[in-house]
Order: sequence, then C-alpha cells, then structure tokens
Amino acid sequence: MRYPEFLKQNGTIGFVAPSFGCSIEPYRSAFENAKKKWEAAGYHLDLGPNCYADYGVGISNTPEKCGEELTEYYISEKNDCLISCGGGELMCEILNYVDFEAVKKAKPKWYMGYSDNTNMTFLLTTLCDTASVYGPCAASFGMDPWHPSITDAFDLLKGEKMSFESYGTWEKESLKDEEHPLLPYNCTEPLSIKMFAPDAQGVLKKTEETVVEGRLLGGCMDCLVNFLGTKFDKVRDFTENYQEDGIIWFLEACDLNVFSIRRAMWQMENAGWFSNVKGFLIGRPLNGETMMNLDHLGAVLSVAEKYHVPVILDADLGHLSPTMPLITGSMAKIEGRKGKIKVAMELK
Repeated sequence: MRYPEFLKQNGTIGFVAPSFGCSIEPYRSAFENAKKKWEAAGYHLDLGPNCYADYGVGISNTPEKCGEELTEYYISEKNDCLISCGGGELMCEILNYVDFEAVKKAKPKWYMGYSDNTNMTFLLTTLCDTASVYGPCAASFGMDPWHPSITDAFDLLKGEKMSFESYGTWEKESLKDEEHPLLPYNCTEPLSIKMFAPDAQGVLKKTEETVVEGRLLGGCMDCLVNFLGTKFDKVRDFTENYQEDGIIWFLEACDLNVFSIRRAMWQMENAGWFSNVKGFLIGRPLNGETMMNLDHLGAVLSVAEKYHVPVILDADLGHLSPTMPLITGSMAKIEGRKGKIKVAMELK
C-alpha cells in the first residue's frame, strides 16, 4: 500500500471538483470561509478550474473536463494534497477520462472526499494501491466553529491524529441553508450504535463489546455497486492480495432505501467482494426507513451474518453527520464497547 506524505505546515492544499463544485449557496460561502481559515493558518491554496463551475449534469463540468482536472491536479507538484469541493451524482461518468496509469506512477498524495467521491477514494486504493481519506469535502470546513469531526479530518491530513472515537450525538436535520451557510452541525440525536459478534458456534449475536482488525475498504454503496462488472472492478484482486490482513468493509448509503441496500449487499456478495472479510462497519443510512417489515439492520445483516464476523451498525459514517475520517487502505483496529467505538489506523 502506498501512503502519501502528510500535509506540512505552510503546505499547499489543492481543490478539485470531479463531482459538484461550490457554485451555489450555501456551499460557495462555506468554501470561501474555509479558504479564509486555511490561509489564516498559513496554508497555500491551489484551486482547480472546476471549483466554481456549474456546467455539467450531476457534476461541475463535462466528464472530460472533470477527468482532466482530477488527473492534472493529482499528478501536479504544485499541491501537496487534494480535497474535493463536494459530492454529487454522476462522478462515475468521469472515470473514462481519468488517467489512472499516470496517477499510479505519480508520487502519492492524499485525496479526501466522501459520497460521490467514492469514485476516487475507492479506485485509488483498489486500482492504484494508494491510500485515500473518506472524509468531509471542502465546504464543510467553512462551518463556524468546526465540529470535532472536522478538526479530526484536518488533523488526519496533517498526520497529527490517527485514532478516532464516536462523537456522541448526530445531526438528523441540518439548519444550514442559503441564509445561514456557516452553521455547524445541528447534533440533536443520541448515538445508538448496534454491535453484533459471532458466538462459539459462529452465530451472530448482539453484543456490548467487540474487536475487529483488518484493512479498511469501502465507501458509499450507491457508488460502489456501479463498479460491479465494469473494467474498474478489481476488488477481488485487491482482497486476494491482502487476504492475510483481511478486509474491514466500511459502508454507508445515501439515496438507497432498505431494499436497495439489501440488493447492493447481495450484489457485492455474489461478485466475491466479501471473500476475505474480517468485519463490517456500517454508517447511518440517509434513507433507512423501514419498508414492508425490512429495517436498515435487516438490510445489512441478511448478508453480513453469513460471514460470521463482527458487524457494527449506525456508526459515525456517511451522510448523517458527523463522520469519522477513515483512511481507505490502512490497517485498522476497531473496538466497540457499550455503544461507542474507537477506530485506530496504522499505515502499514
């Protein structure tokens, strides 16, 4: 696994928009405020041409221009790391225009983003054997004050913190809008993590404590299932290469309802993605309402229980903030105890 150098003081942060840019409110004002914070802290900024673009369908610009920007800014020596401007809908369409061979040959650098950015964070790891950060996009750093999860994400980019714990409460409904673009997370809901672990017979049972170790891999399921059966699907090769470590799959869902989540789990299972799984870390689903007696737990456990490994659900991961920053490709030890978890990552 290739691990980039961490961001140094007075280093240069690059920004790209392979999905949505920061062209509309509240994202534009939030991004502007984030830039002010970084510049005040002594960092230099390197903005890609699509950061404020709004010409594309579901992304900032045409797939060609988004792919070109992403390749150019990744291999560039003018910036030290990349943070995506935002998520979106059709980042998958840019992949044919990303030069992954050039990316693989270039000096590795941290790329951070989530949601639609799974198209880069996941493929950087599985195609280029390069670690990435599944974490907040650029506009989130404009909130005032920073939520601890935002501080954690930036501390990770700087290499100052590699272990993270549950944040305690989460945001069900955001108060941020065009008139209030800098508001922090509206965390009103208590954490409710569920943990399951195999008993002596291998049967998954609810538990108060569990531990799992392995190599982190995953992202947004909405994006992941699009890779299945395409030329970008090299997951089985990756998991076989790291079979001695085993894989901790971290998964979360945006638009998928509970039946879509269950279908996605079935697809990944039958594609052989879970063949060397050591555990599952599942985030709170954005659209996880119960349908026809299927809840979001059953949507995941119907497949996960077959592997007789620990499963942690409703973790701080995904579209219901806050979310722990996770290094895709890193070795991790996840400890769950009394409704809270700790994720400690190592670059090995």
